Amino acid sequence: MSQGSASFSFAKPERLMHELGAEFTGDGTHFGIFSEHAEAMELCLFSEDGAQEIARLGMPSREGSIFSGYIPGVRPGQLYGYRAHGPYDPANGHRFNPNKLLLDPYAREVSGTLTWDDALWGYDLQTGDDTTFDDRDSAPFMVKSVVQDPDFDWEGDKSLSRPWTQTVIYEAHVRGLTMLHPDVPEHLRGTYAGMASEPIIAHLHKLGITAIELLPCQFFLDDRMLLDKGLSNFWGYQTLGFFAPEPRFLEGGERAPRAIRQFKDMVKRFHKAGIEVIMDVVYNHTAEGSEKGPTLSFRGLDNASYYMLSPENPRHSFDTTGTGNTLAVAHPIVLRMVLDSLRYWVQVMHVDGFRFDLASTLGREGDGFDREGGFFDAIRQDPILAGVKLIAEPWDVGMGGYQVGGFPYPFREWNDKFRDDVRAFWRGDEGLVGDISQRLIGSPVQFNHSDRGANTSINFLAAHDGFTLMDTVSYNERHNEANGEGGADGHDNNLSDDMGFEGVTDDEAINAARARRRRAMVATLMISQGVPMMLSGDEIGNSQQGNNNVYCQDNELGWIDWPGRDDAFADFCSRIIALRHEYPVLAQENFLHGDTGENERTEIAWFQPDGRPMDEELWNQASLRVLGMLMDYSTREAFLEGGRPLFVVVNAGDGLEFTLPQGEWVRILDTARDDPFTEEAIAEEAAAISPAGVCLFRPA
Repeated sequence: MSQGSASFSFAKPERLMHELGAEFTGDGTHFGIFSEHAEAMELCLFSEDGAQEIARLGMPSREGSIFSGYIPGVRPGQLYGYRAHGPYDPANGHRFNPNKLLLDPYAREVSGTLTWDDALWGYDLQTGDDTTFDDRDSAPFMVKSVVQDPDFDWEGDKSLSRPWTQTVIYEAHVRGLTMLHPDVPEHLRGTYAGMASEPIIAHLHKLGITAIELLPCQFFLDDRMLLDKGLSNFWGYQTLGFFAPEPRFLEGGERAPRAIRQFKDMVKRFHKAGIEVIMDVVYNHTAEGSEKGPTLSFRGLDNASYYMLSPENPRHSFDTTGTGNTLAVAHPIVLRMVLDSLRYWVQVMHVDGFRFDLASTLGREGDGFDREGGFFDAIRQDPILAGVKLIAEPWDVGMGGYQVGGFPYPFREWNDKFRDDVRAFWRGDEGLVGDISQRLIGSPVQFNHSDRGANTSINFLAAHDGFTLMDTVSYNERHNEANGEGGADGHDNNLSDDMGFEGVTDDEAINAARARRRRAMVATLMISQGVPMMLSGDEIGNSQQGNNNVYCQDNELGWIDWPGRDDAFADFCSRIIALRHEYPVLAQENFLHGDTGENERTEIAWFQPDGRPMDEELWNQASLRVLGMLMDYSTREAFLEGGRPLFVVVNAGDGLEFTLPQGEWVRILDTARDDPFTEEAIAEEAAAISPAGVCLFRPA
């Protein structure tokens, strides 16, 4: 079973017996791989360029379904892969095929570019019958795992651990953010180095961002279907390697031995700038697709363990993600892999947190989603992971998958109700004052339970998936024809409004109205309880020409349009974020309550323009488009320490006079004005409120 000069040693390090992946010890490398149903496992070593298989060695030890062995002299940079022997029995969920080279699920680095070829499939792809067996060697077309080099000088770097109440998130793509930025050196555009370059950091500092949330940076694949169309997997939600940085973002090309170092350099630079790094991670599925997909790693190692299979017919995948497969996180070793991966990115790569794609899938047990399930229990008891930022995308496409508000502490959640209600309110939809009041105070109906705080909601107006903020006020319909799916992909309910013209226009009145609405929407985001998240480019008026699903557009359509930037709007966003940082009453740990407390102080109160408190009849008045909110601190201690309330008016209707609460007030914001920021003392009892805008008042 072996060839070449390499061989396993019987004097292997005992401390690594149950470790998975390739661990360099200083004198050699220990290899460990899990498979419950494999009968034998081979380790394959490759030449430096990956073109030649120089050794094939049977793994000598098996204990607890972990195959392991130690090879003296194997050093960082060594390319390798696995071949798994076992039953090819699709009817029972087993798809072993030793002709297929398999990526190590624990590979810290990946070398090469996958070349799509029919040999990558475990069955005869030409027949389409996945019960057939293909005996071609896939190694010439397959990427290779790389033994890692663990050395790196962090220069004392550590997690920033910024409180949620001080956090403003910026969702961005490594290539999308940097490819068109004129001040990023051309050779750094699209790279980790470009992402943390001085022009990008300076922009984030000016904007007031405290955390950058990176779209997938773990090793992912370009779908064959997309490449055939001349497109690619731009967003990266097709992960194959949960430990390896994506090599396409490397400075100087895809040379894997530098991947870990370049990613670490990026994190270290962000930390020196006071900016946390949050990774968008995809542990709900892999790039191998359905049972008719290729055999690249998990499917060939142990399909029945790594994936959820149909209970009625294990030949088929059980798909709750819309991608063809679902990772079986309830399996103890798969759960261990996910946790090991998360800990690796925190401890070794120094990231500050994670956003979990389609996170409902991670909570699926035998009876569906379980907020007390194994994954959540494991996270909460883990001393490393319980202390980092954890954000759930609280839905998947399976039955019962929509779980906004259903995740346990310490998870925060993307709140699409905030996005939808804010878009609809400012569009002028009727009957939304009650809904917008809930969004302003952190969506307590969804999140004020189970000891969860007022910063549980991740509030956003736009994200990578959907219209940009500019397109929300510029298009009534999606325009996705460039994706090659007949324009039918992407959301069809965008709650958008072209405000009189579909797309870009020279009409000054329309452009002015669009700017006013964008200011009102961003102001709503920044004055609401919860954690605000901005989509990169929204602050400069970035448009995707009405395409609300640019997942495959690694080109100017998907990249941020820095040359066409709107500096005036960028300045507004910077100042409104600064205002949020200046007034901590806008970002509190505890939910606000409307009942008067023992100290005769009300934390939150709602008013109409004539000064009347809101009552049930007013809350249910469909035509009402204006609301006043008096917002104080949730704790008496903060009040006694000098905290003062703010008064907010959100008005999606016509101009009017609004009677302010008793006292002297100073207007500090009016988004309907061309110059929104002011220090205007209000001399009268009532203040003039402009149409279609947000006004903010502080005590004199």
